[in-house]
Amino acid sequence: MAQAEIGLIGLGVMGSNLALNIAEKGNKIAVFNRTPERTREFYEEAGDLKDQIVPCETIEAFVAAIRPPRPIIIMIKAGDPVDQQMELLKPFLEKNDIMIDAGNANFRDTMRRFDALKDSGLTFIGMGVSGGEEGARHGPSIMVGGTEDSWKRVEKVLTSIAAKYNDEPCVAWLGENGAGHFVKTIHNGIEYADMQMIAEIYGILRDGLNMSATEIGKVFDTWNKGRLNSYLIEISGTVLETADPLTGKPIVDMILDKAGQKGTGKWSVIEAQNMGVPATAIEAAVAARSLSSMKDEREAAEKTLGLPGLSALSVSDRDAFIKDLESALLAGKIGAYAQGFAVMSAASKEFGWNLPMPVIAKIWRAGCIIRSQFLDEITSAFTAAPDAANLIVTPAFSAMVKETDGALRRVVSAAVLAGLPVPALASALGYFDSYRRGRGTANMIQAQRDFFGAHGFDRVDGADNHHGPWGSGLVAGA
Repeated sequence: MAQAEIGLIGLGVMGSNLALNIAEKGNKIAVFNRTPERTREFYEEAGDLKDQIVPCETIEAFVAAIRPPRPIIIMIKAGDPVDQQMELLKPFLEKNDIMIDAGNANFRDTMRRFDALKDSGLTFIGMGVSGGEEGARHGPSIMVGGTEDSWKRVEKVLTSIAAKYNDEPCVAWLGENGAGHFVKTIHNGIEYADMQMIAEIYGILRDGLNMSATEIGKVFDTWNKGRLNSYLIEISGTVLETADPLTGKPIVDMILDKAGQKGTGKWSVIEAQNMGVPATAIEAAVAARSLSSMKDEREAAEKTLGLPGLSALSVSDRDAFIKDLESALLAGKIGAYAQGFAVMSAASKEFGWNLPMPVIAKIWRAGCIIRSQFLDEITSAFTAAPDAANLIVTPAFSAMVKETDGALRRVVSAAVLAGLPVPALASALGYFDSYRRGRGTANMIQAQRDFFGAHGFDRVDGADNHHGPWGSGLVAGA
């Protein structure tokens, strides 16, 4: 029997769907699960794809079933389980075999694993996979980090299973060690911001304009036909127009307002802070999810503090305001993407990855959660100006920021005056205002720091810095 082209360990929902996708695209795949019963069950359920699948009940048989050099996808819970699985695999592997972590790993773990294998003859790929269960089964966006040789060994299989946008596969090799998982982390950070901003706009329509879920759904449907066309806007409209089968009420009104998170959003914020790159909209979105989980505290605080005693949302022209909401959401989205790409640019320099920004935008155009027509414009912007300091200073996006700036201000102002929370939209506005202002206020901060810590400061006239009456070092530096 011909050997499998690739192997996969872990037949949970994601692993099973990815394995079926690989088999369906004509690639022979060996599969293994720690419980043999699950392997047998998966094989029996594979139907017409059985001929492409080699079910294995021992690690030894599994490894032997794959053509060397063996690429083995590990699709299990991130963290220690991956390290444990790697240790179990090692004794059966040979020189140039490749272990591939396709889970939501912290890129620093990926770098550690990559380095640990450097002198062993084995190698490691950290592979970001976006698109959820549906994407895994029918075509995800795939972000690969590892050696170029290991990429070439898996390129054919991964290209065949990736989502396609205008016949272009949404998969790319992005650099060594943790590059793929880092880009996936930032993808998820942008996703958090995008989802939070949509939720904030939904809140304004629901609580500010007293619109029903169905009415709001129709607004999102309309927006999805324009500049906001995207997977998240599309599913938002669908969700809002879906009835709960038990009560007949809109299903969104039956869902508890507590959002979960898996860690990648938090990691994106941590890494932005580590590199000194502002990612305020992403930070606000992560914080908003944390606040949402504090349901009991929020309800108690409402009883104690009450809602803000401010004026109700006053709108003289409802249709015009809804158009402002559309533009404000576009502006916020630009801010979130600009921040995400700025973080990736900084990481690329810090870790020597040379991340290709236009390519990253390209492979996010289909298969992944944040796919949208907007990414075509980002691809074009970075192709024309690959060394741009920030997305918002490229010609196309600077024009969009100028066009949507007024709407974002009006929406944030109206929401704040009405006591409607818009943390991510407000953070995006603050980011634009701070980034575009040539003379800021940090001179005051530097003067304060110099006074109590003798730090010194740069003068606007370029003259030598001679301390004034301060600088006595009264307090340790801040």
